[in-house]
Amino acid sequence: MASQQPPSVLPETAADDPRRLLYQSYIDYCNAHNFEAMEKFYTTPTLNINDEPWPTPKVTAQFKPLVEGFPDWKWEIRHFAIDGDYLSLHFRVSGTHLGTFQGIAPTGRRVATTQFTLYHLVDGKYADVWDMTDMEAVMKQIQ
Repeated sequence: MASQQPPSVLPETAADDPRRLLYQSYIDYCNAHNFEAMEKFYTTPTLNINDEPWPTPKVTAQFKPLVEGFPDWKWEIRHFAIDGDYLSLHFRVSGTHLGTFQGIAPTGRRVATTQFTLYHLVDGKYADVWDMTDMEAVMKQIQ
């Protein structure tokens, strides 16, 4: 049986690894829902999201409906690995459905699901992001 590490413990890299510190700063902005501040971590004027070029403001705008529906939405790091300029993360994401989300009125239900994200760093900024979040599980929990 594999042991599960506590969230936000990142044993795969040294505590002072600059890539780890960069990501911790980024996830702190994510969890504060300071999406404008997140833009400083992205290449400009575009970065690739799931192999499609997106303008930086579009990247952060995608979070607005999520936090309107789940004002306490939070990303908890479960696993974190670094391979050169690539950062691989496994998250537990959760929130309380207190606002309308994808046409569904607030239910007050607490939801949780998983997310996997791979980041590619270029000159200290995220240039490519591949992301998979189990939004189907979220929808099932609020219906």
